Amino acid sequence: MIANNVPLVKPSLQRESDKREFVFTLADFEQIRKLIYEHAGILLSSTKQDMVYSRLARRLRERGLKTFSEYLAILKQSDKAEWEEFVNSLTTNLTSFFREPHHFPILGEYLKKLHGKPSIKIWCCASSTGEEPYSIAMTVVETFNNFNVPVSIFASDLDTKVLATASKGVYAPDRVDRLPRERLSRFFVKTAGSSDGSFSVRPELRRLINFQRLNLLEPNWGVHGPLDVIFCRNIMIYFDKPTQYKILKRFVPLMDRNGLLFAGHSESFLYASDLFHLQGKTVYELANKGMVR
Repeated sequence: MIANNVPLVKPSLQRESDKREFVFTLADFEQIRKLIYEHAGILLSSTKQDMVYSRLARRLRERGLKTFSEYLAILKQSDKAEWEEFVNSLTTNLTSFFREPHHFPILGEYLKKLHGKPSIKIWCCASSTGEEPYSIAMTVVETFNNFNVPVSIFASDLDTKVLATASKGVYAPDRVDRLPRERLSRFFVKTAGSSDGSFSVRPELRRLINFQRLNLLEPNWGVHGPLDVIFCRNIMIYFDKPTQYKILKRFVPLMDRNGLLFAGHSESFLYASDLFHLQGKTVYELANKGMVR
């Protein structure tokens, strides 16, 4: 038997929110999940309630609001600036230089095969704060032993704030401390006038990259092929399988027939074998090369 004074159900989000600065109900959370999925394709699990609260609570303080329902009402008014802040708050930007290092020697060997090609195009889909596209650019320069190369790198992200950081190319010492000394001296300089010991990407490396905001769910990406390489790493994990497949299908006509697609270590596109075949460890090639140029 269960005593009358023992609760039969777990306390609701509303009950938990009594201890919080802002009222945050289960209905608020479900609405946020729906909005971020529809707008950015990001699938938030039911376990992300605390994360959503902590990240969006900053926006409520900034706007002088008392409840999440008030905040949601602002979003429903199609406040463009707040929508941007909303998406920026809920995107995750974990990155580092030469993360998943096995990819870069593969990239270098592939670039050697393209030597003599008048134009080589690379797209980095999840630029974050810039470490990934700069790692790609460093690999390009090291492969050709020259900064003046016919390579253009398009680096995009949904989050405008991390893109601003990436474009500046300024990093604290702890962000570059794992780079070999020769790499650090070749591609970075001490930031002029800096008191924190930060390093800045050399202008000649930064010139290889064009940073731009892009939402993979938007109907028009503004990306022009043929692309030789696409880095789409650690972003598909935030989408459900149907959304992933739609994005992969849109990659196909943009790619050179011999192009490579790099995925994250926890991502697998084997379910889309009609579009891409696994070539190596999380590296894919087109399944039907006759369908593209």
